[in-house]
Amino acid sequence: MPASPFSARRALLCCLALLFGCTDPYLPEAITAPKSFLVVDGFINSQGMTTIKLTRTYAIGSRAAAPMETKATAYIEDEAGTRFLLREAPVGTYTSAFLTLNPGRKYRLHLNTLAGKEYASAFVPVKTTPPIDQLNWRQEKSELNFYLNAHDATNATQYYRWETDETWEINPVYRPTVEYVGGKMRDIVVPYPTLCYGTVHSSAVQIDKTTALSQDVVSNFRVKQLPANSERFYSRYSILVQQHALTKEEYGYWELLRKNTESIGSLFDPQPAQLTGNVRCLNSDSEIALGFIGAHSLSEKGFSSGGRSCPALWRS
Repeated sequence: MPASPFSARRALLCCLALLFGCTDPYLPEAITAPKSFLVVDGFINSQGMTTIKLTRTYAIGSRAAAPMETKATAYIEDEAGTRFLLREAPVGTYTSAFLTLNPGRKYRLHLNTLAGKEYASAFVPVKTTPPIDQLNWRQEKSELNFYLNAHDATNATQYYRWETDETWEINPVYRPTVEYVGGKMRDIVVPYPTLCYGTVHSSAVQIDKTTALSQDVVSNFRVKQLPANSERFYSRYSILVQQHALTKEEYGYWELLRKNTESIGSLFDPQPAQLTGNVRCLNSDSEIALGFIGAHSLSEKGFSSGGRSCPALWRS
């Protein structure tokens, strides 16, 4: 006698219950208790102040901020042995004086941690970053897009990277004048701010190359996209774009980083690849460091909107 639809349905539910009941969560050690490796973030600024941030890797599931690598000794050195010291301030951030480096020499970053580990990046040539020719915006449907144009008449750049810093004015909707303290209402002691500012640094990897073109020209590269009705445009808005000239090797590092962080999630996306860079531990082959230290100048161009004068935080 064939089984009734009710019996078949009940059997299916029992099988599903058994299936999911036998499923245990898998949390590999790399996620729950990874080794702590040094992360070196920054570049050698050949015509300005160099800022290097040192942190440590940590568990993916952790909600804490990245651990800072403090009390390290850091300096820039060239092939002839000339050194330029970096000082720590604030914690985990190491900054040099304003430098003008010799473009005919190669430079590297050298680090000694408090734990006794010695690190150094590879010696790299100095590249000169060309200026940004134009930064403009266009509203396209419901989006507001910022585009830039740049070129190098000597065809020496070819590999580019961009970062953005945004700042906008915030007018609080609610401005209380009274407060509840000790069971009583009273006039507010510390006045509620009538004007605030938001600021954010870009996190996306934005790179481009011109090696397939007959001229070293970047045309209409989109560096930022926001909804046209974003609250950032309600009053005053400012964006500062920073342009970096990369070597072919440094571009390859950033391209791999972009693929690892932005192009993973579907069956047809590339698989994660080993990402290290050009920083090595000199006294321990098993100690991995993450980061790529290049040497180049920096070009900036900004745009701001609004009726009042910009605060000192804004540059244009």
